[in-house]
Amino acid sequence: MQGSGPVLFFDSGLGGLTVLREARYLLPYEPLLYVADDAAFPIGRWPEAELKERIVSLFDDLIAEHGPKVVVIACNTAFTLAGDALRERHPDVPFVGTVPAIKPAAERTSSGLISVLATPGTVRRTYTRSLIESFASQCHVRLVGSDKLAELAEKHLRGDTVSDADLLPEISDCFLEQDGKRTDIVVLACTHYPFLANRFRRIAPWPVDWLDPAEAIARQLVRVLGEGAASEPSRHLPDRAIFTSGTKNAGLSRLLAGFGLVLD
Repeated sequence: MQGSGPVLFFDSGLGGLTVLREARYLLPYEPLLYVADDAAFPIGRWPEAELKERIVSLFDDLIAEHGPKVVVIACNTAFTLAGDALRERHPDVPFVGTVPAIKPAAERTSSGLISVLATPGTVRRTYTRSLIESFASQCHVRLVGSDKLAELAEKHLRGDTVSDADLLPEISDCFLEQDGKRTDIVVLACTHYPFLANRFRRIAPWPVDWLDPAEAIARQLVRVLGEGAASEPSRHLPDRAIFTSGTKNAGLSRLLAGFGLVLD
């Protein structure tokens, strides 16, 4: 591995904390650094070429400054767009990516009706459609792009009011009845969405399996670290969070402290 620094988690905002939370359970002694490109949030609305250029440029700086031992791209939109470019540009840095959990959904479904709830960017991505062709060709897969859910998840996590009336229009297209069968799995293809999963369960027209990939991503991180994973406590700086906007306030600091992070 290139660096001896922290495991670096990257997302556009707070969504990647769902992955960091699972990773901390499996890697309690590993130094962690969370980087939120909130200056670009929500990234699902960016033109692809501009967003890819921004992500690649940002990682040139992050890798040079922090020397991470592994990078976790805890964002479907960022990884499906820029993952290959990042691996090519930094061949000595292991990258763990996040892609829509279409394969496990296809393996679990009983009805054959699956929905993928994602950002518009992830829905548009050729990568997503390739996953469907490779792993779910025998299923009916509905792609549902939401312009608002990532922002609503951030509001919810920060303690702001998000009503059922705000959420229901964003998920209603996930539910399909066809030939006496119903959608039985919804893939949460944005790491922000699991923060709203309990709300989704309550307002959904029928029970489905809301598939959160965070645990699987954390297990893949453990596999990539292998014997390089820290196996005992060591003295290191507190696990940190960096926000590219430079935002610093008491509310955000308290929220991050709940995930074991200090706002840098």
